[in-house]
Formats: sequence, C-alpha cells, structure tokens
Amino acid sequence: MEKIRVFDTTLRDGEGTPGVALTPEDKLIIARHLDRLGVEAIEVGTPITSKGEMKSARSIIEEGLRAEIYALGRIVKEDVDAIIKSNVKHIHLFIATSDLHLKHKLKMSREHVIQKSLEIIDYAKSHGLIVEFSAEDATRTDLNFLKDFFKIISEAGIRRINIPDTVGVMTPSKMYKLVTEIKSVVRVPISVHCHNDFGMAVANSIAGVEAGAEQVHVTINGLGERAGNASLEEVVLALKMLYNKETNIKTESLYRTSQLVSKLTKVPIPLNKAIVGDNAFAHEVGIHTHGVLASPLTYEPFSPELVGQIRKIIPGKYSGKHGIKAELESLGLYPTDEQLGEIVRQVRALGDKGKVVTDAELMKIGKDFTGQNIDDKKLIELIELSVMTGTNMTSTASVRIRLNGKEFSAAETGVGPVDAAVRAIQKITSNLVNVQLKEYRLEALTGGSNAVAEVIVKVEDNIGNTFSARSANEDIVKASVNAMIIGINRILLKKKMKNVKS
Repeated sequence: MEKIRVFDTTLRDGEGTPGVALTPEDKLIIARHLDRLGVEAIEVGTPITSKGEMKSARSIIEEGLRAEIYALGRIVKEDVDAIIKSNVKHIHLFIATSDLHLKHKLKMSREHVIQKSLEIIDYAKSHGLIVEFSAEDATRTDLNFLKDFFKIISEAGIRRINIPDTVGVMTPSKMYKLVTEIKSVVRVPISVHCHNDFGMAVANSIAGVEAGAEQVHVTINGLGERAGNASLEEVVLALKMLYNKETNIKTESLYRTSQLVSKLTKVPIPLNKAIVGDNAFAHEVGIHTHGVLASPLTYEPFSPELVGQIRKIIPGKYSGKHGIKAELESLGLYPTDEQLGEIVRQVRALGDKGKVVTDAELMKIGKDFTGQNIDDKKLIELIELSVMTGTNMTSTASVRIRLNGKEFSAAETGVGPVDAAVRAIQKITSNLVNVQLKEYRLEALTGGSNAVAEVIVKVEDNIGNTFSARSANEDIVKASVNAMIIGINRILLKKKMKNVKS
C-alpha cells in the first residue's frame, strides 16, 4: 500500500500562531523530533523574514536530517535568493489565485500571475531548487482558472502542486470534488493544506486524500494562524484507523512530540484534544470505567499505547466501584466490598460540593476507611524555601530538598514567586526522578489579608503516569510547593507499586 506523505509546517505555519515565537535553537529541537517521528517533509520557515529565520534554516540543513527540508517563498527573486543562501534545496513557492486576492491584495491580473509564477519557477529551478507550488486561496478561486493555472504550472517541471484551503471554507464533499477536478488536469502529485476556521481542517484533509491527494500539510497540535491548521496527530490516526491508509509516522511518539511542541511554543494542549489531550484516554463515569477495565475496546477506539499515552482512571462525582477499586489497588490499598461502597459515597459527596477529587485525597479516604497502612515514606522532603520578589515582575526562588537521604538545591527566576518556586522544584526533580509539573490551578481563596490559598497540581512522570494533589496555606508559594512535593511523593509511590506488581 502506498503511504500518504506527511508535510509538516509546524515551524512555519505553526509558528504563525498568535503569540508564538521560536528561537533557532527551539526550531532545531523540534525539527529533530519531527524527523524521528517520520515526517517526509519539514517546512522550516521563510528565510527572507529575519536573520533568525536564516540561521534556523541553515542549522537544520546542517543537521543532515532524513526528511526533505522546505522553505517558503513568494514569487519574487529576493525570496528565492534568500532560500538559496540558506542552503535549503526544496522551495515551497506560493501566489494567491482568487479574484478577491488578485483585486484587493496583489493588484495583478490572472495572466500576470501565471507569467510571474512561471518566471520564478524557472529561476528557482535554474539554481537547483526542487519546487512545490501553492495557489493561495485556491478554494475560493474560479474553478476553470484554477484548473488552467495548475495545468500550466505543473508542466513547468515542478515536483508537486498544493491546494490550500486558506481560510477553511471547504466541506469534505467540496474538497473531494475539487481535488478530483484538479487531478484530472495535472500529472504531478497533489498536496492539500487545510485551515481550521470552521473546524473542518482534518476532515477536509482526509477528503483530499480520498480523492487522490498524495500528501497532506499538517502541524503538531493543529497550531497555525487564527483557528490553526490540520492537526498532524488527528490526520495520521484517522487515516490509519478509519481509512486503512498508512503513513511513515511512528505513532507511539506522537504524545511525546506533542508535549515538546506545547512546551516550546507555550501553547497548552486542551484537555479534550483528540489523540494527545490528557483526557483522551481518561475515564471517570462508572459505566465507562467498568467497561474499560473489563475490555478497553468498549470505550476506547484504539489503545493509548499506540500514540504514546496511557489509560487514566479519574476519581470523581460519576465514579463507580470498579474504577475506584482499581485506583486504590494501584496504590496498595485493598478495601472490602463494604469499605469500597463507603469510599465511593465519600468521593461522590465531595463531587456534589463542587470539589475536584485529587488522587492524594482518594488515597487518604482509602486509608481512612480501610485502616490499612501502606509504604507512605516521603522520598522527597522540603528542607528550605526562600523567595525574593523584585519590582520588575521577576522573582527568584531557592529551594533545598532531601531525596533518598541526599540533599539537593536549586535556584530559579520566574514571573512571580510561585512560578520561580515551581521552576526551582522542577529543576531538581525533572532530572532526578523524571517527574514534572503537568497542571497548576489556584482553586480557592478566602477573604481578608490572611486569606488561605488552595492549590491543585498534577504531576507526571516520564511514562505518562499522573498524580494530582491539593495543598492549602496562607502563603500561596508554600501551598504551591507543598502540593508539588505531595504529588511527586505520591507518583513515586504509585510507580513503586507498579514495579512491585510487575
């Protein structure tokens, strides 16, 4: 079966996400991960934009990656010259073709667009560049002109044409028809590049593949301008699981790559994001947890391990006995049926009060009702915490902790004392025990100058195990650090119990 090519534009279109700016070093790290992930093409940016973009393109080329490295350029010689200077050998040229763009943006006629496109294609090829060509706003371009344009362009010796749905206005049926029409007049491979303005980017990309497109343009986590681009992880898994179409992507690395990109771009992944969201394989409702524990396929269309995730059973208002029992047993607690019933009622009562039931609270409830003692030794202890806050919004925190009898210290700066303290803790623990802060939430504050802050954190180890904990204190920094220490200790305990069982 011929594989569908994956053209990743996280480093170009993805960086167009409002508020995102990647350094050349960030881009190189992401490019390495994308190459290991298995994408066939990586679009690294637009070299003419800045010195940083030029440096980034060159450093990625020097890395000698397996993937084809593309840079974007307009149909002007200066853009092509910059790409030549960057040492990139594959160029993604584009020009708008819709009458809307021609009239209001380019001030060009259809004939002029064709003439100029052929001129720059010839110029790029004469300098040894391999060309993929996009007709920007193709999906709002007059169909007859678009077919003529692509036919002429495709005969100019380019590698591939690309059909962008620039403002995400297509539907799957329309996209299928458009690709079919274009395929009838061109002999080169076709790409599709879909935006998500109406939430249709993934569906439209797949419709394009169904109609014969051999390549899809995507971004990690669906990053991109406005509502973003088609999500790589969603397109790849849908093609694989729903359409029996293969790609070169190593799917077990999807979650790890998604997390890396989220960290470097500082764009959080929605909890309910398909494939890579933290809730994608999380179960709370009793009926669901019962089914999943009996046979995962009852409520999971594919195993979390396929994409590098793990299954999570979440305690909460809608939890049932089977899920709560499984979680307690993972912590070394084995309640009787009667005790389990009381524990479930207590968890649901907390939910009725609008409380998030953390893993640490479930563990405490379980210990209270069963009277069982488990290995609750604190592997990590906080010895000292000091914070200094300046007037320029930057704070410095230093922490000293004891881990397995040895002391470690670290200092970090951050945007405020909480950020600095959390960063200092992470600086130590991320390397020593592979546990990092996954989620931080300020849950409640009482009134007055001596207000009590309640903090909830979720920590995660290197294989996806998570543990949530809560702490309250008049000092929000202490509450935050205490919650982290509790969470880290509990996840290490949970990990230890799993090792014992295995």
